[in-house]
Amino acid sequence: MKGFNNTSEAIFVIFMLCLGVWCNGEAETEVAPMEKTEKEALYSTIQGFVGNWWNGSDLYPDPCGWTPIQGVSCDLFDGSWYVTALNIGPIQDNSLSCVPNVEFRLDLFVLTHLKSLLIFNCFISPRHHPIPIPNGNWKVLAASLESLEFRSNPGLIGQIPIAFGDLRNLRSLVLLDNGLAGELPSNIGNLIKLRSENSLSGQLAPSFGGLTSLLKLDLSNNQLEGKIPTEIGNLNNLTLLDLSNNKFSNGLTKSLQDLCSLEELVLSNNPIGGDLWSVEWHKLQSLVMLDLSNVGLTGGVPETMAGLKRLRFLGLNDNKLTGNISPKLEALPNVSALYLNGNNLTGELEFSEWFYGKMGRRFGAWNNPNLCYPNGLVPTRHVPIGVRPCRQEVRLYGFDDIDGKSQLGNGSNLNQNTQFMASLGFARYGVDGPWCAFAVETLMIVLVLEFSL
Repeated sequence: MKGFNNTSEAIFVIFMLCLGVWCNGEAETEVAPMEKTEKEALYSTIQGFVGNWWNGSDLYPDPCGWTPIQGVSCDLFDGSWYVTALNIGPIQDNSLSCVPNVEFRLDLFVLTHLKSLLIFNCFISPRHHPIPIPNGNWKVLAASLESLEFRSNPGLIGQIPIAFGDLRNLRSLVLLDNGLAGELPSNIGNLIKLRSENSLSGQLAPSFGGLTSLLKLDLSNNQLEGKIPTEIGNLNNLTLLDLSNNKFSNGLTKSLQDLCSLEELVLSNNPIGGDLWSVEWHKLQSLVMLDLSNVGLTGGVPETMAGLKRLRFLGLNDNKLTGNISPKLEALPNVSALYLNGNNLTGELEFSEWFYGKMGRRFGAWNNPNLCYPNGLVPTRHVPIGVRPCRQEVRLYGFDDIDGKSQLGNGSNLNQNTQFMASLGFARYGVDGPWCAFAVETLMIVLVLEFSL
């Protein structure tokens, strides 16, 4: 009898546990459903990208339930599920792939709780199926959208919608490897993070100066032109500024020196022109990388650049720089690459043997026709690549090269003034009057006797 009671109690406990699980699951479904309009908008948006064959029939009890859609995330708001993240494209192996006749559907703008939207490798044919980003009501997503990314969509053409400037809470806008073209919207200054590698043209709007929370700004490989706006100096939190491979001109902007947090400044391959003296480089104490190659710079290299104590890479190659190279650049404690090749620099290189050994091939000074290194002072293994040794010239003083007359005196002056001048470790003498020929003959006899001995 006692065994029966134990068995009955065990069955009762298991029954109660199963009942509790069933009740909790049903209660959760009842407490956290997905609104019908939200579900229909999500399904229609996804079908626009992957095709109408997909209907979500294998999802239970809804897209945010026990079998969620790959690339869809949800959060609870007022007791209901709402979509907060939507990633479309072959991001992972089990992600839904886009169809060739992919399309944007306006149902996207019904998802008003959306925080993150990523479209990856969906618009792949700029010739057969080009599509612009819709100028739809992006403003309805302004309160929620924080991240917007279009990556690897060569078939995505046209201009960046002006409505993107209404996304006041947007923290990240990534437009990478698309077919976008045209001018950058002037109201883009309302955005906080921006990275773009498309075919943008026009001038960089002064409103960019309002992006004071911006950490990285990469607008490389576009067709942007004009002068870099002075307002760029307001970006106190900026750590990366890459404007390379554009058409910026009219000299370096002085306010670049105000970017106190800047670690990487890349302006290469722009017809910027001007000189290096317009910027007080020593103020950029956080700078690690400075690439100003092929930007049309003239004039000399300021010694103040030696004050960039954290600098590791300095690229000044392929410009029109002139003058001598200051040996103070050797004092850069962390520099591991210094390129000065392809300029019109002159004079002797005065760096130490230790510096050449440290830098090796990462020191570039070739293609400077009037630049040389002191012969005999630099070991062969450390000779800078492509730089010739300085010439050693020996000249005989005492006669004019033109008419052979003595420059050291005249026939009426019989004073024997002797002048000593050091040249390559030897002394040269100048003798006045009729003693000149005698002095030359005596010198020749001495040289002959020394060689015979």
